[in-house]
Formats: sequence, structure tokens, C-alpha cells
Amino acid sequence: MNAILLMVIGLTAFATGYRFYARFLGQRIWKLNPDFVTPAHSLEDGVDFVPTNKWVLWGHHFTSVAGAAPIVGPAIAVVWGWLPAFLWVTVGTVFFAGMHDAGALWASVRNEGKSIGALTESVVGKRARSLFMIVIFLLLLMVNAVFAIIIGQLFVSTPSSVIPAWFVIAVALGIGWLLYRRGVPLLWPSVIALILLYGSMFVGEAFPVGLPTQAFGLAAEAQWVLILFAYAAIASLLPVWVLLQPRDYINGLQLFVGLAIFFAAVLFANPTIVAPALNTALPADVPPLVPLLFVTIACGAISGFHGLVASGTTSKQLNKETDVPFVGYLGAVGEGALALAAILACTAGFASLGEWETFYSSFAAGGVPAFVQGGGAILAAGLGIPLALGETLLAVMAILFAATTMDTGVRLQRYIVQEIGTIYRIPALTGRGFSTFVAVACCVALAFGAGGAAGAGGLAIWPLFGTTNQLLAGLTLLVLSVFLMKLGRPVIYTLVPFAFLVFMTVMALLVQLAGFWRDGRYFLVFTDLLILLVTIWASLEAIGALRRAKQERDALPPEPASVP
Repeated sequence: MNAILLMVIGLTAFATGYRFYARFLGQRIWKLNPDFVTPAHSLEDGVDFVPTNKWVLWGHHFTSVAGAAPIVGPAIAVVWGWLPAFLWVTVGTVFFAGMHDAGALWASVRNEGKSIGALTESVVGKRARSLFMIVIFLLLLMVNAVFAIIIGQLFVSTPSSVIPAWFVIAVALGIGWLLYRRGVPLLWPSVIALILLYGSMFVGEAFPVGLPTQAFGLAAEAQWVLILFAYAAIASLLPVWVLLQPRDYINGLQLFVGLAIFFAAVLFANPTIVAPALNTALPADVPPLVPLLFVTIACGAISGFHGLVASGTTSKQLNKETDVPFVGYLGAVGEGALALAAILACTAGFASLGEWETFYSSFAAGGVPAFVQGGGAILAAGLGIPLALGETLLAVMAILFAATTMDTGVRLQRYIVQEIGTIYRIPALTGRGFSTFVAVACCVALAFGAGGAAGAGGLAIWPLFGTTNQLLAGLTLLVLSVFLMKLGRPVIYTLVPFAFLVFMTVMALLVQLAGFWRDGRYFLVFTDLLILLVTIWASLEAIGALRRAKQERDALPPEPASVP
């Protein structure tokens, strides 16, 4: 199979989905109104609620949702062959993720910028809201704890990535000051920032940075985990325009350019996909393709975490409701393009089928290393980029994606803690400072409580990330269905993805449950059962609300014509 053909088919599918399906959803389902006053204006506070240029906001949303997961998931899933991964990424992005991400953004904007958890109370009920909060908090705990150790491991394995990864913070602070305090137009700061960022990669190559292998009883990876959480705590307290928006925007540009460079390298290298379309010689530890494919590739096809970002931070910055497709749907398309790049790198970046089979000798053998190694080889063959520099570029790309997700994730976890404090009338939890401390403390407790001095405790519950993430996406689609039903609008475009996703994810959860029990991993057995119980309960609550909404639907007055 020619890699160029696969790339063209995938990118064409994404572009077609945005051009036609996103427009259809905006006009016929969401009925976007350019005159609607968004929460960014009605609740503007200069900290969390800030009207934002749609390009800047797209950068925030895209880089926040596109963490390491759209690289890790496809880079593991190709062990089943390139065809299942490719089909799920393309179909999932166009018909599942686009509706999910943009729909959650639109629903939040229509409800004062409430998170999907808080929105559940007004749409479904208080019990469903409490159940949602459990799933959301567990998911954010996994994301923040695991992404910290992933970044730490990449800093240790690729020390040339340290300088460019941290340098982006200084660039972002400068961008924020120029845009919001000096009123400088967006173009030239963006161009200069990109030049500085790519220049910093050469500096990183010349001056690799490493921490001591042991300090205060902690390995280098664990030291980075603590540093990253200290940074994330500070960043989550700053006004979004100071660091979060400009950092995510410039990361979005850099990462978009990085993807363009990678796809250009595929064009010039014209590599052959050496991996089989369907792998019949699977390693012994590889689980069944169905249903595990649909939770192994979560981000990159559809992800519940996206709904948290869309309704947690993005909705508070949306300038116009008509920006929803550009920010939400196109953000999902951007992540799909990253997942496509990961599939190409991990199937066409190896010299032969034998080399690929040697690398993919077990289910856990893929991931970021496969992406960096395979992608570096394609960059070298296609554009003549030295292998070490190409691997640095891809490692920085993975780090920046993970870091921006972690930035947003800690802020979201702070929001959840504050919402819990408001709901259950615990004043101490409603303050920004203490709620941030609680959020970060929970992540650090997981990292070091379950992982010891290595700080890798998040990896202990990471096997449940895919299922938890996809169940949250299914529940979000179900809440959106209730909201649409109450407005008298079609729900098939949310209910069909919901039914497929929840069926596959519950099946995967049961398969995992059997494996955890067989291996004696009883903590995961308990957590797996808890997530399964909460999901079934929340689904029944939402389905009951959907039925009630259907009964009330006929009483709705006719809606005005949609705005083109």
C-alpha cells in the first residue's frame, strides 16, 4: 500500500467532513445565531471568560485536546494492521468527534459556559450530575498524572527537547502581551514566534539538558513530574490571555506546521506501508480487535476529554456562536490529522515487514517511540532532515501536545473542584487557590502514592483511560441528545454515535475486567466495576430524561428559520 494514497484519502475525508457535515450541523441541528451573546461577553471577567479571536481559540482547543493520546493510541493500534486503525480514525473524526466536540461547545455556550458535568444537572438531573462528576474527576486524574510522566520520560530520553519545550512559555508570554496589551495584529508575532520556536530546536540539539539521575531519592523522570505539576498549578491560576491562549495558539501553529512538514516528507519520500492491512500474526498478548480497537484509539477518533475542554475552557472564550464549527469541529479534524500522521509514521517508517514485526513484538511495544522512530525515518528520507533532528522535532511535537493538554487539564480539574464546592456548599473548595491545590495534590498523590519514587502511579490506572474516556464521550452525546430533544431538534446524529460507542466500550470494559481479575489486579477490578456501574446508572438517568423530553416535544412552539 502506498502511503501517499492513504494520506490523500484521509485528508480528503477530513476536509469533506468539515466542508459539508459541519455546515449541515451548524445550520440544521445547532441553528447557530451570529447575534447570540456568548458567555465570553455576557460573563467577561478577564480571567476565564475572555472573548477570543477564532484562530487563537482554535489553537487553544486543538492543542488542548490533541495530547499524546492521538499519537499513542494509533501507534499501538496498528498492531492489528493499518486498515482498522485508519477506518476508525477517519470515520470517527468525521461523524463522531466533530459532532461531539462542537456539540459540547455549542451546548455549553447556550448554558452560560457550564461544563458538561454542571450542564447535566439542568438537562438531566442532580443524580446524573453527581455520577458525571465521578467519571470526569477520574478521567482528569488519569490524564494529568499520566501526561506528566510521559513528558518526563521524553525529557529524559530526548534531552534535546527540553530547551524548545520550555522556551515556548517565554514566547507565549510575549505573544499574549503584544496581542492584549499592545494591540499588535496577529500575523507578525505569529511568524516571529514560529521562527524562534524552530530555531530553539537547533539550540536544544546543541545544548541538551538533563536532570541528575537521582536527587532527594527521586529519579529524573519523577523530578520532572514535580516540576511540571508546579508549573501547571501556576499556569492554571493565570488569566487565560496571559499564557494559556497564546501558548496554545503558538503551539497550534507550530504543531500544524510540523504536521505539514511531515506530510510533505511523505510526498517526497513516497514510502510504502510495510505493515499488513490486517495482521494475522499477532503477538500472544494482543487482545481482540473488536471491541478493543475502539478504546485503544480514543483521542484521534472521539474522546470524552474533548467535551471537557470544549465545555470547560473553550466555551468561556468563544467570541461568536458561529465560530463553533471552526473551533470545535475543525479542532477535532486537527487531531484526526495527527492520528493519521501517527498511523503513517508507524506503518511506513520502517524499512521492511520484518523490522516492523520485530518492533511490534507485543501489544505495548508501540506508542510514542514508534512514532518518533518511524516519523524520523520518513523526515530523513523525504526532506533530508538529519535523523536526530527529525526525532527531536517529533519528540517536541509530542511534548507540546501533552503539555498543553496538561495545562488545560489542571485548569479543568480546578473548575471541577470549584463546582463540587458550589454544589455541595463547601466554601473552601470554591476559591481558585485552594481548589488548584486540591486538584494538583490529588494528581501528585496518585503519581507517587501508586507509583512510588518513580512518580509513575498514573500508569497504574491508565489501562482504564480508553474505556473511561469513551464512556464519557458516550454520556456527553446522550446529554446532547436530551438537550436537542428539549429544543425539538433531530437527535439521530447524536444517538447513533452514542449507541455504537457505549456498546463497544462496555464490551471492552468487560473484556478488561476479565483480564484484570485473571492477573490479580484487584484495584483495577474495583475501579473497572465502579466506572461500569456509574456509566449504566448515568445512562439510565439520561435515557429517562430523553423519554420525558420526547413527551414534551410536541408542546414546543415552532422555531424560527435557521440562520444561513
